[in-house]
Amino acid sequence: MSGPDTKKASDLFIECLEAEGVEYIFGVPGEENLDLLESLSKSDSIRLVLTRHEQGAGFMAATYGRHTGKTGVCLATLGPGATNLVTAGAYAQLGGMPMLMITGQKPIKSSKQGRFQILDVVEMMGPITKYAHQLASGENIPSRLREAFRLAEEEKPGAVHIELPEDIAAEPCKARPIAASVARRPSAEGKAVRLAVEALEKAKAPVLVIGAGANRKMTSRMLRQLVEKTGIPFVTTQMGKGVIDERHPLFLGCAALSSGDFVHRALEASDCIVNVGHDVIEKPPFFMQQGGATVIHVSTKTAEVDPVYFPQIEVIGDIANAIWQIKEDVVPQGKWDSECLTRYRAADISHSQALADDTRFPVFPPHLVHTVRDVTPEDGIICLDNGIYKIWFARCYTAYLPNTVLLDNALASMGAGLPSAMMSAMLYPDRKVMAICGDGGFMMNSQELETAVRLGLNLTVLILRDDAYGMIRWKQANMGFEDYGLTFGNPDFVKYAQSYGAQGHRVESAKHLRELLVRCRDTPGVHVVDCPVDYSENDRILNHEIKELSAQL
Repeated sequence: MSGPDTKKASDLFIECLEAEGVEYIFGVPGEENLDLLESLSKSDSIRLVLTRHEQGAGFMAATYGRHTGKTGVCLATLGPGATNLVTAGAYAQLGGMPMLMITGQKPIKSSKQGRFQILDVVEMMGPITKYAHQLASGENIPSRLREAFRLAEEEKPGAVHIELPEDIAAEPCKARPIAASVARRPSAEGKAVRLAVEALEKAKAPVLVIGAGANRKMTSRMLRQLVEKTGIPFVTTQMGKGVIDERHPLFLGCAALSSGDFVHRALEASDCIVNVGHDVIEKPPFFMQQGGATVIHVSTKTAEVDPVYFPQIEVIGDIANAIWQIKEDVVPQGKWDSECLTRYRAADISHSQALADDTRFPVFPPHLVHTVRDVTPEDGIICLDNGIYKIWFARCYTAYLPNTVLLDNALASMGAGLPSAMMSAMLYPDRKVMAICGDGGFMMNSQELETAVRLGLNLTVLILRDDAYGMIRWKQANMGFEDYGLTFGNPDFVKYAQSYGAQGHRVESAKHLRELLVRCRDTPGVHVVDCPVDYSENDRILNHEIKELSAQL
């Protein structure tokens, strides 16, 4: 098939991506991607961002999806390239971030290389994506890509995968891109809204719990209006941080620990919990009991019932619209007792401030969190890797705006902090961005420092160094096991940063930490800060002392 109406399938593939509004493709191409790479080189609207590892590319694509709500795109070859995307695919899928993974494959119509590098990548991707498909014809590219983008972006957003074999990419075809349809999310059913409002009005001490699914622009706006009208206090999950400004006097805290913290005591004191955007992928912020509080589940999908979550009322539909309907109907009740809940937060603030004033060195985590918050502008973005410090930041860092605290409480993968910060810095070059990584997580994708320098990004990478896998070491001690198998050595991070063309710094005191972070914030380029941390009192602070103080209330 040839003629004036035909084109190479890989050219059509790129045209379809352009029609979807794709801006970047992050990845590490292989020989099976060369037709697609050649087609991409002719695009005026899509930029290739070459990374040093496919996992970094996947984390960047997922973060693009998290920030924009549009599908981030990453690229890898077959075999080991595809397997290197798996963690990032699961990260996007569990975290609700729209992302498309494109992988190559040997020719499927005829191949002279036997089974060299051949895996069933589509079958491998199936369990961790919303959609995984091998293209067997260039004519199907427009419909399969349109379906992939549709599924990636509809609630709950997640990962999709398209495999483009080498021979399919090179074949001629006549198909053309398919335009995206205009879709409207259904509104919640009026009777369900009325039941929710009746339950709220009957309550004595209602509370809102804001989860990952509520982290949408319009939902944030509607929730603020509901809180302002009713005076109902609110709690967030880790991935719900910043949906409402946490400086608000009715903010009770973030459910960063499993139980026993101030926020959990406040939830236990409530008799009606409005659970907004709940996702079972996060640790439960509360546990239901028979005969306990009434729980109103507000989400795009019905609740997944388990022994500790069985809501009595479900309001299903577009979350922002559902909150608006509840806000319009509800009548604030004089009998609501918010003071019985907010006193927990008052005690928490007093306790946290005392901890933040501890200027020991190596740096004490509460003081670290306080310092980072103090030097970060209101719209600044912090991107956390995973480790014990994530609990400290979730619990103690005051988020002012949505998507300014990027942490992962779904897959909870190490290695995501630096690539997430790089993507944030690319999208928002006028905002201050900081990656906060443990030494273990940083070294998992530290090679992307070269990518950050090459791209000319402005960001700070704060490495919290304890020469160990600190989270697991804390759990090991907490369970009564001997200290074994979780310590390691590190490179000289200052010299390591300099070897990539970044600027390296080493913290020498708690006061010096603040000075360094201000200097890095105000100086262009990629900065790497080596900060020794003291985790010796994690168990006392995060377990015993908090529970004892909570019990006194």
